[in-house]
Amino acid sequence: MDHLPYRFTTPTGDAISFEFELHPETGSATRVYQLLDRLLYTLNHEIAVLGETHNGDLLQALAMAIAVRTEMIPANPELKRKLAQDVVEQALRSLKDAHHEETPSGHA
Repeated sequence: MDHLPYRFTTPTGDAISFEFELHPETGSATRVYQLLDRLLYTLNHEIAVLGETHNGDLLQALAMAIAVRTEMIPANPELKRKLAQDVVEQALRSLKDAHHEETPSGHA
């Protein structure tokens, strides 16, 4: 599998669908899906507990987490930096084709 379809429903009820391109070094698309689901669930839970969180703060923390996890990989520093950069850039390219489904609001 070279692509991973993913649909996420935001805490406000909007759904966003993605078609993520997977890196050739991906070991398991299923595991990627599971980890992504758990990460987003945990982030949303923590934001709900912590209160107002700026988007820039969240993105900064995620970028730093990627840096920390990258440094934990026992590999050549340039090789692991390139891998991290490649997977982030690949994921961000999927934004141009993301599909938003807004949930209608109102009273029943």
